[in-house]
Amino acid sequence: MIAVISGEACGPEALELAENVGREIARRGATVVCGGRGGVMEAACRGAREVGGHTIGILPGRGPEDSNPNAYVEFPIYTGMGFARNVMVVLSGDAVIAIDGSYGTLSEIAYALIHDAPVIGVDTWDFNYRGFTGQDKIVRVTDASEAVSKAIELAEGRRATRAE
Repeated sequence: MIAVISGEACGPEALELAENVGREIARRGATVVCGGRGGVMEAACRGAREVGGHTIGILPGRGPEDSNPNAYVEFPIYTGMGFARNVMVVLSGDAVIAIDGSYGTLSEIAYALIHDAPVIGVDTWDFNYRGFTGQDKIVRVTDASEAVSKAIELAEGRRATRAE
């Protein structure tokens, strides 16, 4: 599973990129896991479903009445945890692709780095704070194909390391 993270409010470029990322994840036989809402999350799910891929949405509310998943989420998981669900999103993926982003995305990147999950960034948060050393842990790429290739490569490496 590849986690795709970002906010709901974003521009058309981020939406197009996310749809291509979702499509590419599905074509390579992986599953999209995300926060299940709108914006980049919806676009990634739409791209994956268009080519027959699978999608999981880890949602902030307790059910569809207070946390409606986007129309392309195949498997909704309701947490009742609000933004605290962000850790579940990143830990469910073998790698994380961050596209654009808001404050929730920032927290997801932090959780991924804390837990040594590979993070691939496409036009997302940049850090320059008092000697922060995690910046080099975010693999920066410029397009959907490169993002997914790198995510799958790092996910496979992570799985191999865990198996040892």
